[in-house]
Amino acid sequence: MSCAVAGKSTVGKIVAEKLARLPISKANTRAFSRLMLAGAMELEMDRQGRVILPEYLRQYAGLKKTIVIAGLYNRLELWDKDFWKRYRSGTEKQSGDIAEALGELGV
Repeated sequence: MSCAVAGKSTVGKIVAEKLARLPISKANTRAFSRLMLAGAMELEMDRQGRVILPEYLRQYAGLKKTIVIAGLYNRLELWDKDFWKRYRSGTEKQSGDIAEALGELGV
């Protein structure tokens, strides 16, 4: 399951700066940086306030006809409605384990 992520360009710059500080000698660092940054782009709204996502982003996120917009901290996630239902259902089933792990982290 995947989703498209949207946020202010300043958020993207902060993420890019953090990724740039990671060691490029590690394959996982390079792979993660490519994954996060290669498809990044700025989009503009039309006069009616709509944003058209490029086809490659719609395909990557598996977006079909109906999407769910999930707010997460300083960004939005765009999910296909069916993907979101499966993700949410699975996460809800694990909520006790997730809460326990977060408790161990002091959250």
